[in-house]
Amino acid sequence: MNRRDFGRLVALAGSAALIPGCYDLEASPLRATPADPDEAFWKDVRARFLIPRDVAFFNAANLCPTSLPVVQAIERNVREYEANPSPDVRSALMARGRETARTLLAAALRVTPEEIVITRNTTESNNTVSSGLDLKPGDEVVVWEDNHPSNLNAWRQKAARFGFSVVPVPIPPAHPGAAAYVDLFTRAFTPKTKLVAITHVSSNSGDLLPAAEICAAARGRSILSLVDGAQAFGVLDVDLSVIKPDFYAGSMHKWACGPKEKGLLYVNKAVHDRVQPSVVGVYAGAVGISRTLESHGQRDDASVAAVPDALRFQAGIGRPVIEKRSRQLAQTLMEGLKKIDGVKLWTDRAPAHSAAIVIFQPGALDPRKLNAALGGEKIVATARAGSYNPGLRLAPHFYNTMDDVDRVVGAIQKYLRAGV
Repeated sequence: MNRRDFGRLVALAGSAALIPGCYDLEASPLRATPADPDEAFWKDVRARFLIPRDVAFFNAANLCPTSLPVVQAIERNVREYEANPSPDVRSALMARGRETARTLLAAALRVTPEEIVITRNTTESNNTVSSGLDLKPGDEVVVWEDNHPSNLNAWRQKAARFGFSVVPVPIPPAHPGAAAYVDLFTRAFTPKTKLVAITHVSSNSGDLLPAAEICAAARGRSILSLVDGAQAFGVLDVDLSVIKPDFYAGSMHKWACGPKEKGLLYVNKAVHDRVQPSVVGVYAGAVGISRTLESHGQRDDASVAAVPDALRFQAGIGRPVIEKRSRQLAQTLMEGLKKIDGVKLWTDRAPAHSAAIVIFQPGALDPRKLNAALGGEKIVATARAGSYNPGLRLAPHFYNTMDDVDRVVGAIQKYLRAGV
């Protein structure tokens, strides 16, 4: 790297200059989204991420890269904070960052700021609900067996402690359709059911659940609903005014491409009095339920204050546009994989049944060895062992290009022919 390249990288992203391969970073504001974005536009989007251009990153379901505007905001905020870590500076960051983030999150989800709690991640959000509700012997909580541990095992542990019962809903072998999914859950409801806990998009199959219909079925029976949106927020244009859950949890470090260790919890204003804080401290939020559920003491204010930059970056492109692009990448990926002899798709290709997670079995290849081989070619995926949808998981997002998709499909085809 010559001095000119090094100086440009320092100007663009501070410490990111030490990351090799990032020679086409672009710090200028992204141009307005065209009516029909082409590959050139999406390559401009890609230039706002620090991942080297020779890396094909398909791991959004686990962890996403933070966009350059957010990296710059974090660095700027940290420098400001550490130069003067006074109560005044902290209060300014809280006002400018946390409350602005709350307002932008509410706008993105079509709810009110009074209904938003800023947490550390989806796990904390889910546990805020399971720890905060008054459940006792004789009560039942219906959970999907494919939920994340924070929305499954957490309920079981608290049931053992407080005496309520957990009723599991089995995982279907394939997406059964929206009506069948609703029926699967409603058949588990009884007069004792107090809450149903579901997942919006499964990280283990790619299934997109009919969240609005399940929540409506619960609401009609006076049953509370908790939706884990870790694999939906930031990639789908989530509209909670349509889904109408009582609780919705999400993370900033996945599809939203925001700061790490930041999450959200939506609590419908109609049930604010139903959930109690499990942590009581200082520095609570300024409005609504955040004044009760967000008094967690000192947090990373500089990082929280960068959440608005992540939300503005995606909003500037357009959330419906991001959803359309991510779905297009996933559909193209599945179309390519389907043509490879030996590949078995576990994810349902119907747009109503999946979003941007693609899980497949690569013939007789060992998924772990295939994943390692792909890693050697700078293709980042996730290997899945065990008997439940074994194989590889690919999770493309709006920073990927169609060249990335062609590259990973070509690599998988090569290894299926020649072995690993």
